[in-house]
Amino acid sequence: MENAPLMLSVSGLRGIVGASLDDDVIARYVRASATFLARRSSARRVVLGRDGRVGGEAIARATSDAWLANGFDVVDVGVAATPTTALMVAHHDAAGGMEVTASHNPAQWNGLKLFTAQGRAPSALEAAEVVAAFYDDAPQLDHCATPGAVIADPSATDIHVQRILDHIDAEPIRARKFTVVLDAINASGAVGGKKLLHALGCEVIELNCDGTGRFAHTPEPTEENLTDLCAHVASSGADIGFAQDPDADRLAIVDETGRYIGEEYTLILVAQRVLDKAGPSEHTVVTNLSTSRMIDDLAAEYENVTILRSAVGEANVVTRMTQAGAIVGGEGNGGVVWPVIGHVRDSLVGMALVLALLADAEQSLSTIVDAIPRYAIIKVKMPIQAGLADRAIAGLARIYDDERLDTQDGIRIDFERSWVHVRPSNTEPILRIIAEAPTHDEAQNIVREVQLIIA
Repeated sequence: MENAPLMLSVSGLRGIVGASLDDDVIARYVRASATFLARRSSARRVVLGRDGRVGGEAIARATSDAWLANGFDVVDVGVAATPTTALMVAHHDAAGGMEVTASHNPAQWNGLKLFTAQGRAPSALEAAEVVAAFYDDAPQLDHCATPGAVIADPSATDIHVQRILDHIDAEPIRARKFTVVLDAINASGAVGGKKLLHALGCEVIELNCDGTGRFAHTPEPTEENLTDLCAHVASSGADIGFAQDPDADRLAIVDETGRYIGEEYTLILVAQRVLDKAGPSEHTVVTNLSTSRMIDDLAAEYENVTILRSAVGEANVVTRMTQAGAIVGGEGNGGVVWPVIGHVRDSLVGMALVLALLADAEQSLSTIVDAIPRYAIIKVKMPIQAGLADRAIAGLARIYDDERLDTQDGIRIDFERSWVHVRPSNTEPILRIIAEAPTHDEAQNIVREVQLIIA
């Protein structure tokens, strides 16, 4: 169905429940994933979690049944953040894991996200192998002679929170007794978010933390969707507001004035904290082509810090981080990766590190943010028919051939004082257009110019 696409990419599988996503699609994707894992591990165990959205129970049951039919035991951690499920893969010596989630997509969507034995998303090449197996009707590896069993593990979130506490100096945070407004969109991040913040001595004002899975607003943690959070922070006198997406791998932040500072700042603040504590040796930070140049400005404040950029997508960032031995990384969508905890984006890590930065700086969040060089960044979604994205990108390359171009992921065009990145989404049938410039008007003009060329 044209209005119910099935998206398979480096970000996993997503579809419309009951239309492009049904039990047959789930069974095929799990079979492909089981084949992929069986080629790399003798273990026949996977960890399964879900993001808590309404209707996810049925998708999780079908997913679990498919793994059992392929001969894998299923460690069911229930409603859990994506980083929690990923962390539990190593804990259970599993061949891999899977999260039932459509991340920031609206409520009618759901999907499956695969993890390797290392607790990370498959690389682009590995994901392509899974997708090829999904579409291959030939018999897969013989690894389903004996059906598996289900093992419940309710301890996953506690283990995740404790892992973070083991790597954070909690006492300065507890001494500040921060008041935090948490918007978990009634999904998987609520329990872990509250546990972590309480353990760090924070007073937590809960907003959309009831765990019902009914989204109180459009789930992507962007400014237009977080007006209630901004209002609650301002009216309550809180020190900070945190917003998670449904599977809690992304984090957006509101300062103490009720100002939405934006997802782009999550990585900047986290990287600042990590680099402050890292010492004078050489360090690498990895981000993607769509992330703000603020990270370059931050790196310039330290000696021997290198910024590397990858294609968009958590798996691409993590692959580059692993290759480079990066100390921290992430994306401008509020996703941060701290390898000492795990190799997936993690909103709980983001909360802990930002609070640690605030505690040590003994400044308000607005003061810290205002000291960072500011740019205007505009993010636009442009619907595009299947097959036309490559033509649009090739057209931009011809028109802007005198500028600096990077085509490892769509096309990024760097001008003297600004840049624009145009790429097909991994999760939706759209082109994403992201432009950054010193002023809003300049960024807006770049976006409009690109849209006219593509249209």
